[in-house]
Amino acid sequence: MARKVLTLAEVRDGSLRNVSFEAIAAAKTIAEGGEIVSVLVGDQVQAHANELIYRGADRVVVIEHPNLKFYTSDGYSQALKAVIDNEQPEGIVFGHTALGKDLSPKLAIKLDAGLVSDVIAVEEAGGNIVFTRPIYSGKAFEKKIVTDGIIFATVRPNNIAPLERDESRSGSVEALAVEIKDLRAIVKEVVRKTVEGVDLTEAKVIVAGGRGVKSAEGFKPLQELAEVLGGAVGASRGACDAGYCDYSLQIGQTGKVVTPDLYIACGISGAIQHLAGMSNSKVIVAINKDPEANIFKVADYGIVGDLFEVVPLLTEEFKKLKVHS
Repeated sequence: MARKVLTLAEVRDGSLRNVSFEAIAAAKTIAEGGEIVSVLVGDQVQAHANELIYRGADRVVVIEHPNLKFYTSDGYSQALKAVIDNEQPEGIVFGHTALGKDLSPKLAIKLDAGLVSDVIAVEEAGGNIVFTRPIYSGKAFEKKIVTDGIIFATVRPNNIAPLERDESRSGSVEALAVEIKDLRAIVKEVVRKTVEGVDLTEAKVIVAGGRGVKSAEGFKPLQELAEVLGGAVGASRGACDAGYCDYSLQIGQTGKVVTPDLYIACGISGAIQHLAGMSNSKVIVAINKDPEANIFKVADYGIVGDLFEVVPLLTEEFKKLKVHS
Protein backbone atom coordinates (compact mmCIF):
# COMPACT_ATOMS: atom_id res chain seq x y z
CA MET A 1 0.00 0.00 0.00
CA ALA A 2 1.59 3.23 -1.19
CA ARG A 3 1.49 6.00 1.41
CA LYS A 4 2.35 9.67 1.53
CA VAL A 5 4.76 10.14 4.44
CA LEU A 6 5.79 13.45 5.94
CA THR A 7 9.14 13.95 7.68
CA LEU A 8 10.46 16.84 9.78
CA ALA A 9 13.95 18.10 8.90
CA GLU A 10 15.88 19.54 11.83
CA VAL A 11 18.35 22.40 11.37
CA ARG A 12 20.90 23.15 14.07
CA ASP A 13 23.58 25.86 13.87
CA GLY A 14 22.91 26.34 10.17
CA SER A 15 23.22 22.66 9.23
CA LEU A 16 20.79 19.77 8.76
CA ARG A 17 21.04 17.17 11.51
CA ASN A 18 21.80 13.61 10.39
CA VAL A 19 18.57 12.39 11.95
CA SER A 20 16.72 14.35 9.23
CA PHE A 21 18.14 11.93 6.65
CA GLU A 22 17.50 8.91 8.88
CA ALA A 23 13.84 9.98 9.15
CA ILE A 24 13.62 10.01 5.34
CA ALA A 25 15.06 6.48 5.21
CA ALA A 26 12.45 5.29 7.73
CA ALA A 27 9.74 7.10 5.75
CA LYS A 28 10.86 5.26 2.59
CA THR A 29 10.03 1.93 4.23
CA ILE A 30 6.70 3.21 5.54
CA ALA A 31 5.76 4.80 2.20
CA GLU A 32 6.08 1.49 0.28
CA GLY A 33 6.54 3.34 -3.00
CA GLY A 34 4.50 6.40 -2.04
CA GLU A 35 5.57 10.03 -1.80
CA ILE A 36 7.94 11.41 0.83
CA VAL A 37 7.41 15.05 1.78
CA SER A 38 10.03 16.68 4.00
CA VAL A 39 9.20 19.81 5.96
CA LEU A 40 11.68 22.60 6.74
CA VAL A 41 10.60 24.93 9.51
CA GLY A 42 12.47 28.00 10.72
CA ASP A 43 13.75 31.37 9.61
CA GLN A 44 15.87 31.41 6.42
CA VAL A 45 16.09 27.62 6.02
CA GLN A 46 15.14 27.17 2.35
CA ALA A 47 18.80 26.74 1.35
CA HIS A 48 18.69 23.22 2.84
CA ALA A 49 15.79 22.02 0.67
CA ASN A 50 17.82 20.52 -2.19
CA GLU A 51 19.93 18.45 0.22
CA LEU A 52 16.75 16.76 1.48
CA ILE A 53 15.81 15.87 -2.10
CA TYR A 54 19.30 14.44 -2.73
CA ARG A 55 18.78 12.33 0.41
CA GLY A 56 15.47 10.81 -0.72
CA ALA A 57 12.65 13.34 -0.30
CA ASP A 58 10.31 13.73 -3.29
CA ARG A 59 9.05 17.18 -2.27
CA VAL A 60 10.06 19.75 0.32
CA VAL A 61 7.66 22.16 1.99
CA VAL A 62 9.33 25.21 3.53
CA ILE A 63 7.72 27.33 6.24
CA GLU A 64 9.69 30.45 7.15
CA HIS A 65 8.61 32.98 9.77
CA PRO A 66 10.49 35.24 12.21
CA ASN A 67 8.64 33.52 15.09
CA LEU A 68 10.18 30.20 14.00
CA LYS A 69 13.81 31.33 14.32
CA PHE A 70 14.03 29.45 17.63
CA TYR A 71 12.09 26.31 18.45
CA THR A 72 8.92 26.61 20.52
CA SER A 73 6.31 23.87 20.72
CA ASP A 74 3.53 26.41 19.99
CA GLY A 75 5.19 27.83 16.90
CA TYR A 76 6.37 24.55 15.38
CA SER A 77 3.08 22.77 16.09
CA GLN A 78 1.18 25.52 14.27
CA ALA A 79 3.53 25.19 11.28
CA LEU A 80 3.43 21.38 11.16
CA LYS A 81 -0.33 21.22 11.68
CA ALA A 82 -0.81 23.52 8.66
CA VAL A 83 1.33 21.21 6.49
CA ILE A 84 -0.45 18.09 7.76
CA ASP A 85 -3.86 19.65 7.04
CA ASN A 86 -2.70 20.54 3.50
CA GLU A 87 -0.96 17.27 2.69
CA GLN A 88 -3.15 14.74 4.54
CA PRO A 89 -0.29 12.23 4.92
CA GLU A 90 -0.77 8.61 5.92
CA GLY A 91 2.52 8.64 7.84
CA ILE A 92 4.68 11.08 9.84
CA VAL A 93 8.29 10.58 10.98
CA PHE A 94 10.28 12.80 13.35
CA GLY A 95 13.67 12.30 14.95
CA HIS A 96 13.57 11.16 18.59
CA THR A 97 15.51 14.25 19.60
CA ALA A 98 14.81 16.88 22.24
CA LEU A 99 12.71 18.70 19.64
CA GLY A 100 10.97 15.57 18.38
CA LYS A 101 10.21 14.26 21.88
CA ASP A 102 8.59 17.59 22.79
CA LEU A 103 6.69 18.20 19.56
CA SER A 104 5.43 14.75 18.53
CA PRO A 105 3.07 14.10 21.50
CA LYS A 106 1.58 17.58 21.11
CA LEU A 107 0.81 16.92 17.45
CA ALA A 108 -0.36 13.35 18.07
CA ILE A 109 -3.00 14.68 20.47
CA LYS A 110 -4.14 17.30 17.93
CA LEU A 111 -4.41 14.57 15.27
CA ASP A 112 -6.01 12.01 17.62
CA ALA A 113 -3.25 9.64 16.50
CA GLY A 114 -1.17 6.98 18.19
CA LEU A 115 2.56 7.55 18.50
CA VAL A 116 5.35 4.97 18.32
CA SER A 117 8.35 6.64 19.93
CA ASP A 118 12.07 5.91 20.09
CA VAL A 119 12.06 3.52 17.12
CA ILE A 120 15.34 1.77 16.26
CA ALA A 121 14.17 -0.29 13.25
CA VAL A 122 11.37 -0.18 10.68
CA GLU A 123 10.42 -3.07 8.40
CA GLU A 124 7.56 -4.36 6.31
CA ALA A 125 6.28 -7.77 7.41
CA GLY A 126 3.05 -9.58 6.62
CA GLY A 127 1.46 -6.53 5.07
CA ASN A 128 2.20 -4.37 8.14
CA ILE A 129 4.82 -1.77 8.95
CA VAL A 130 6.57 -3.12 12.05
CA PHE A 131 8.44 -0.82 14.44
CA THR A 132 11.04 -2.07 16.91
CA ARG A 133 11.72 -0.05 20.05
CA PRO A 134 13.64 -0.72 23.27
CA ILE A 135 11.80 -1.03 26.60
CA TYR A 136 12.83 -1.46 30.25
CA SER A 137 15.90 0.74 29.81
CA GLY A 138 17.09 -1.26 26.79
CA LYS A 139 16.89 -4.67 28.49
CA ALA A 140 14.16 -5.86 26.09
CA PHE A 141 12.62 -4.91 22.75
CA GLU A 142 9.05 -4.76 21.54
CA LYS A 143 7.55 -4.72 18.06
CA LYS A 144 4.56 -2.52 17.30
CA ILE A 145 2.21 -1.92 14.40
CA VAL A 146 -0.29 0.89 13.91
CA THR A 147 -3.74 -0.58 13.33
CA ASP A 148 -5.72 2.59 12.65
CA GLY A 149 -5.15 6.19 11.59
CA ILE A 150 -1.91 7.98 10.76
CA ILE A 151 1.33 6.06 11.24
CA PHE A 152 3.26 8.44 13.52
CA ALA A 153 6.75 7.55 14.76
CA THR A 154 9.95 9.07 16.09
CA VAL A 155 13.27 7.41 15.22
CA ARG A 156 16.27 7.25 17.56
CA PRO A 157 19.31 8.98 16.03
CA ASN A 158 22.13 6.83 14.65
CA ASN A 159 20.06 3.65 14.27
CA ILE A 160 18.48 3.76 10.81
CA ALA A 161 20.96 4.10 7.95
CA PRO A 162 20.26 7.11 5.72
CA LEU A 163 19.82 6.61 1.99
CA GLU A 164 22.74 7.21 -0.35
CA ARG A 165 23.10 10.86 -1.37
CA ASP A 166 22.14 11.26 -5.03
CA GLU A 167 22.58 14.68 -6.65
CA SER A 168 20.79 13.49 -9.78
CA ARG A 169 17.47 13.39 -7.90
CA SER A 170 15.05 16.23 -8.49
CA GLY A 171 11.91 17.34 -6.71
CA SER A 172 9.78 20.38 -6.06
CA VAL A 173 10.39 22.90 -3.28
CA GLU A 174 7.28 24.73 -2.14
CA ALA A 175 6.92 27.64 0.27
CA LEU A 176 3.87 27.59 2.54
CA ALA A 177 2.78 30.79 4.27
CA VAL A 178 1.53 30.14 7.80
CA GLU A 179 0.58 32.76 10.35
CA ILE A 180 2.43 31.93 13.56
CA LYS A 181 0.61 33.71 16.35
CA ASP A 182 -0.51 33.62 19.98
CA LEU A 183 2.78 32.15 21.18
CA ARG A 184 2.73 31.62 24.93
CA ALA A 185 6.53 31.59 25.06
CA ILE A 186 8.99 33.52 22.92
CA VAL A 187 12.69 32.63 22.86
CA LYS A 188 14.80 35.79 22.68
CA GLU A 189 18.24 34.19 22.83
CA VAL A 190 19.83 30.76 23.16
CA VAL A 191 22.97 30.53 25.31
CA ARG A 192 24.66 27.16 24.92
CA LYS A 193 26.71 25.68 27.71
CA THR A 194 27.64 22.59 25.74
CA VAL A 195 31.17 22.02 24.53
CA GLU A 196 32.13 22.53 20.91
CA GLY A 197 32.55 19.53 18.64
CA VAL A 198 30.57 16.50 17.53
CA ASP A 199 26.93 16.27 18.64
CA LEU A 200 26.86 13.60 21.36
CA THR A 201 23.55 12.04 20.23
CA GLU A 202 24.74 11.67 16.62
CA ALA A 203 28.40 10.80 17.26
CA LYS A 204 29.73 7.61 15.66
CA VAL A 205 32.42 7.35 18.37
CA ILE A 206 32.03 8.31 22.03
CA VAL A 207 34.71 8.28 24.72
CA ALA A 208 32.97 8.48 28.10
CA GLY A 209 34.38 9.00 31.58
CA GLY A 210 33.06 8.10 35.02
CA ARG A 211 34.15 8.72 38.58
CA GLY A 212 37.39 6.95 37.73
CA VAL A 213 38.66 10.04 35.88
CA LYS A 214 39.01 11.58 39.37
CA SER A 215 38.85 15.25 38.27
CA ALA A 216 38.00 17.68 35.49
CA GLU A 217 41.67 17.45 34.49
CA GLY A 218 41.21 13.70 34.17
CA PHE A 219 38.96 14.23 31.14
CA LYS A 220 41.84 15.64 29.07
CA PRO A 221 43.19 12.22 27.93
CA LEU A 222 39.62 11.26 26.95
CA GLN A 223 39.21 14.46 24.94
CA GLU A 224 42.49 13.77 23.13
CA LEU A 225 41.37 10.23 22.24
CA ALA A 226 37.96 11.47 21.07
CA GLU A 227 39.62 14.10 18.90
CA VAL A 228 41.88 11.52 17.21
CA LEU A 229 38.85 9.28 16.53
CA GLY A 230 36.64 12.16 15.35
CA GLY A 231 34.23 11.44 18.18
CA ALA A 232 32.59 13.10 21.15
CA VAL A 233 33.20 13.00 24.91
CA GLY A 234 30.46 11.81 27.27
CA ALA A 235 30.18 11.12 30.98
CA SER A 236 28.35 9.11 33.59
CA ARG A 237 26.10 10.83 36.10
CA GLY A 238 28.68 10.11 38.78
CA ALA A 239 31.28 12.19 36.94
CA CYS A 240 28.77 15.01 36.42
CA ASP A 241 27.64 14.94 40.08
CA ALA A 242 31.26 15.11 41.18
CA GLY A 243 31.70 18.31 39.18
CA TYR A 244 34.23 16.83 36.74
CA CYS A 245 32.20 17.95 33.72
CA ASP A 246 28.98 19.62 32.63
CA TYR A 247 25.64 17.79 32.78
CA SER A 248 25.26 18.35 29.04
CA LEU A 249 27.68 15.41 28.64
CA GLN A 250 25.66 13.03 30.81
CA ILE A 251 24.71 9.69 29.26
CA GLY A 252 22.15 7.45 30.93
CA GLN A 253 18.57 7.09 32.02
CA THR A 254 18.40 10.71 33.19
CA GLY A 255 20.78 11.98 30.50
CA LYS A 256 21.22 11.36 26.78
CA VAL A 257 20.60 8.02 25.10
CA VAL A 258 23.32 7.25 22.55
CA THR A 259 23.96 4.47 20.04
CA PRO A 260 27.38 5.08 18.48
CA ASP A 261 29.35 2.59 16.41
CA LEU A 262 32.05 2.62 19.12
CA TYR A 263 31.62 3.43 22.82
CA ILE A 264 34.74 3.56 24.99
CA ALA A 265 33.86 3.60 28.70
CA CYS A 266 36.72 4.86 30.88
CA GLY A 267 36.52 4.50 34.64
CA ILE A 268 32.79 3.80 34.50
CA SER A 269 31.50 1.12 36.89
CA GLY A 270 28.37 0.36 34.85
CA ALA A 271 25.39 1.33 36.99
CA ILE A 272 22.10 0.23 35.43
CA GLN A 273 21.09 3.88 34.92
CA HIS A 274 24.18 4.49 32.78
CA LEU A 275 23.76 1.25 30.83
CA ALA A 276 20.24 2.38 29.89
CA GLY A 277 21.80 5.21 27.90
CA MET A 278 24.51 3.33 26.00
CA SER A 279 23.99 -0.45 26.06
CA ASN A 280 22.72 -0.47 22.45
CA SER A 281 26.04 0.86 21.14
CA LYS A 282 27.34 -1.35 18.34
CA VAL A 283 30.77 -2.01 19.92
CA ILE A 284 31.52 -1.31 23.60
CA VAL A 285 35.06 -1.14 24.99
CA ALA A 286 35.44 -0.89 28.78
CA ILE A 287 38.55 0.30 30.61
CA ASN A 288 38.47 -0.17 34.39
CA LYS A 289 40.85 -1.13 37.19
CA ASP A 290 38.19 -3.32 38.81
CA PRO A 291 37.86 -6.65 36.96
CA GLU A 292 34.47 -7.18 38.65
CA ALA A 293 33.00 -3.87 37.39
CA ASN A 294 29.50 -4.27 35.99
CA ILE A 295 30.47 -2.49 32.75
CA PHE A 296 32.40 -5.59 31.65
CA LYS A 297 29.13 -7.55 31.49
CA VAL A 298 27.94 -5.48 28.51
CA ALA A 299 31.34 -4.78 26.95
CA ASP A 300 32.46 -6.45 23.73
CA TYR A 301 36.09 -5.82 24.73
CA GLY A 302 37.42 -5.22 28.23
CA ILE A 303 40.74 -3.79 29.38
CA VAL A 304 41.56 -4.20 33.06
CA GLY A 305 43.94 -1.39 33.85
CA ASP A 306 44.48 2.23 34.82
CA LEU A 307 42.71 4.48 32.32
CA PHE A 308 45.49 7.09 32.71
CA GLU A 309 47.93 4.54 31.31
CA VAL A 310 45.64 2.81 28.81
CA VAL A 311 43.93 5.80 27.17
CA PRO A 312 47.17 7.63 26.16
CA LEU A 313 48.49 4.36 24.71
CA LEU A 314 45.31 3.95 22.66
CA THR A 315 45.56 7.55 21.49
CA GLU A 316 49.13 7.03 20.28
CA GLU A 317 48.26 3.80 18.47
CA PHE A 318 45.27 5.37 16.72
CA LYS A 319 47.46 8.30 15.66
CA LYS A 320 49.89 5.85 14.09
CA LEU A 321 47.06 4.06 12.29
CA LYS A 322 45.77 7.37 10.90
CA VAL A 323 49.24 8.33 9.66
CA HIS A 324 49.60 5.03 7.79
CA SER A 325 46.05 4.86 6.46
